[in-house]
Amino acid sequence: MNPELTEEDMRRALFCSPASAEQISVTPVEAHAQPVNLHQKKKVAKAFTPRLKVTLRVGNEFEGQTCEMIHEADTLSTLLAQQEAVRIAKKKYRYVEVLSVKSM
Repeated sequence: MNPELTEEDMRRALFCSPASAEQISVTPVEAHAQPVNLHQKKKVAKAFTPRLKVTLRVGNEFEGQTCEMIHEADTLSTLLAQQEAVRIAKKKYRYVEVLSVKSM
């Protein structure tokens, strides 16, 4: 900061009084400038979705005939994937056993 500046010089510098407005050169705006579209949609690459494969052994008879069921969950949590698979399998089958939870 220049120590020789007076209070009036500081006011002109801060608030741009009419006396200093004459010194500032303004560039004219072109009339034929192209408009800018701010609402352009950017194409986003499809993000990687984490998936887990849960393998279940299901059946309706106790120690009877069973079959394997595979459920794919869109989560990283093995516990949530396991609970979701068991909940879905319980709608159709009475006995559900989780065999494995693997990442895809």
